[in-house]
Amino acid sequence: MKKFIVTTIIFLVILSGCTNVSQTKGEISKEGSKKLQIVTSFYPIYYFTKQVAGKNANVDLVIPNGVEPHEWEPSVKDMAKIQDADVFVYNSRYFETWVSKVLKSMDSSKLEVLEASKGIQLLDGHIEGDQHKGNGTSKDPHVWLSPVLAQQEVDNIAKTLEKSDPKNKVQYAKNAATFKAKLVDLDKLYKETIEKADQKEFVTQHAAFQYLSKQYGLTQIPIAGLSPEVEPTLGKLEELAKLTEEKNIHVIYFEGLTSSKVAQTLANEIGAETEVLNPLEGLTKDEKEHGLDYIGVMEKNLEALKRSIYK
Repeated sequence: MKKFIVTTIIFLVILSGCTNVSQTKGEISKEGSKKLQIVTSFYPIYYFTKQVAGKNANVDLVIPNGVEPHEWEPSVKDMAKIQDADVFVYNSRYFETWVSKVLKSMDSSKLEVLEASKGIQLLDGHIEGDQHKGNGTSKDPHVWLSPVLAQQEVDNIAKTLEKSDPKNKVQYAKNAATFKAKLVDLDKLYKETIEKADQKEFVTQHAAFQYLSKQYGLTQIPIAGLSPEVEPTLGKLEELAKLTEEKNIHVIYFEGLTSSKVAQTLANEIGAETEVLNPLEGLTKDEKEHGLDYIGVMEKNLEALKRSIYK
């Protein structure tokens, strides 16, 4: 909190010396009109927004790929980037917990702000010992991992861009429909693959896959909570070791942006293997080098899940 207060004070000093934000917003396109300037919070929201925006707007993100976002806090530069935008899109106040503090510290009268998960019924995400950065709630924000709920976020993004840039309304709607068709195909692939599964439970280090599990009739057994930094107690590990042995589970999943230590500890205890299951909170260096995007990573996740659910 102290760090954030200091950052906010510096930001306000810088802002007070700047010219009117409205004079700097927008980039001139070849046609002579200003392009919409959009800032997004982290990778999946950036990717969804980019698909809707197409060539009609500039889309940027503040949380870089390769950075674990749960403990991330904006710098002065990041806050200025948001202030200078026409539109700011984030996933949920239960994930980007810093957003409300940032918006209170700036002039948001000319900034369109969208919480992309708006209208989605969030599930209870309480895991014992997980305070999720102390926000006092128990809601799970990982809706983007369901291809079906991702479509609702895309709809929300499209409506916001159409409102902010009505001259390109038709194109935004067209782009959204094209991308949603890909999400429909992804949903079909998951449905057809998982309905043939021999087993419906899987063990993951990070409790990020509740929406995906609910969508396709799976059950995630999380080692940690909503925040991957939360480590389980020895008692919890012993309980999980007994459960995984009973259910004959031989794969423990972890994510690429955080340490696999906890997953590896459990795997060693029961003689299991470890495998990456990416919650898509940011692309890893390897994924970027291989040209993977949201769709590609979700397809890889399905292949990884098959190691648990198929015998």
